[in-house]
Amino acid sequence: MQAFWLVVYVLLSIFWFLLIVRLVVEVVKSFAREWFPKGIVAILLEGVFTVTDPPLKALRKIIPTVPLGPVRLDLAFIVLFLLVAVAQSVVSRLAV
Repeated sequence: MQAFWLVVYVLLSIFWFLLIVRLVVEVVKSFAREWFPKGIVAILLEGVFTVTDPPLKALRKIIPTVPLGPVRLDLAFIVLFLLVAVAQSVVSRLAV
């Protein structure tokens, strides 16, 4: 059973890392609007967005964005990030 929780923890860690990569890409795209990835980077980022999009889209249906003047804050991303962190913590306790 301990091996199962270890695998779950590793998968959650990979997903958490992919969320960080997505965050960095989104920030870069917001500051450099003319930047578009090419080659292997585009393929890798397509994989990142393919993995992280379904849970984010599901949360965005439930949690609306918050308008802060001319900017909109995506709370779904923050909630997903926190949920993954909490799940990692719970799984690490179960693995012991």
